[in-house]
Amino acid sequence: MSVLESVVDGTQRRCVTERLTYLTRLVSDLAAAEAFYCDALAFRRVRRGEVEGGIDFPLDPAWGASARQVVLQLGTETLTLVQPSPAASAYPADSRSNDLWFQHLAIVVSDMDRAYAHLCARPGWRAISAGGPQCLPASGGGVRAFKFRDPDGHPLELLWFPANQGRAQWRQRQDASSLFLGIDHTALSISETRRSLRFYAALGWTIRYRSLNRGTSQASLDGLGGARVRVLGLRAASSTGPGIELLAYRPPGRGAAPLAPANPFVPPSSCSLSDDRTALAGPASIGPAAIGPQTLSDPDGHRLVLRDQPTYADASTTNPKPPTRPRFFRNSQKCSSPSPSSKRQNPGKRQN
Repeated sequence: MSVLESVVDGTQRRCVTERLTYLTRLVSDLAAAEAFYCDALAFRRVRRGEVEGGIDFPLDPAWGASARQVVLQLGTETLTLVQPSPAASAYPADSRSNDLWFQHLAIVVSDMDRAYAHLCARPGWRAISAGGPQCLPASGGGVRAFKFRDPDGHPLELLWFPANQGRAQWRQRQDASSLFLGIDHTALSISETRRSLRFYAALGWTIRYRSLNRGTSQASLDGLGGARVRVLGLRAASSTGPGIELLAYRPPGRGAAPLAPANPFVPPSSCSLSDDRTALAGPASIGPAAIGPQTLSDPDGHRLVLRDQPTYADASTTNPKPPTRPRFFRNSQKCSSPSPSSKRQNPGKRQN
């Protein structure tokens, strides 16, 4: 039995998520969506074509008979835009950041002011944040951030890390021409932290940082009066690929239970799995039922496509090392834009 099969049928087999391989967005006009992401956010097209069910990811019955896709890349992270035929349901126009179907992509920028000006010069998006980019206090990571929606209403975030914050890869990718660097994480609105953490911990995700964000800047960032959100940052075993942020808002927004898994605007994200040769907290006892041989729904309806990786015992040409557990970092934060020549020496507390 493969690792994936053991997760889907609920048997007591340990597994680990190697990495989050790609993220998905359902769109109404594939060409227009591609143009927006490439022009406004500097993604580049890798390929386009028909979605092949069982190869790319399972075709949801709610999507209709077929679907076309464009695979985009920013840095080393991948975003897949999918246009079903017939068209999928539109993303709810009145969505808020605390609604339990909320899922944004955080795009790291090297200079927030330049990135925001670049975005403002392009059409097709609308703001979530009030008053432009917001500077969160040190308790929230000391980052600058701005949330907005793409032409189909999907939420996005521009994210700038101060010195000694974020993963080392963002500092390594910066050069004179790099403004948009890559996807740092996808953030999911959840109803209960402990329940969601049990789900993702069973798949081998580990906590990298946590914070309680509130106050004027957080309210402006989310476009929610009196916003109060407990943030839990998770990472898979690999040092590459986006992380996951769990966002527990109080008070929570509307529930996702009536929407998932049938509603097609709740798109899947793809994870790769392997045997865990390290000490996980417990077996892969998932809880929510699988909605297909490759697709799993978390407690709030956010969906994952799970893929098997070869086990260490099956590797014939190499003897790969078991995944190492991530380290924790603590450093002070600042919220001032760096000069182009500034150097950042150490990873900071917010290590997605």
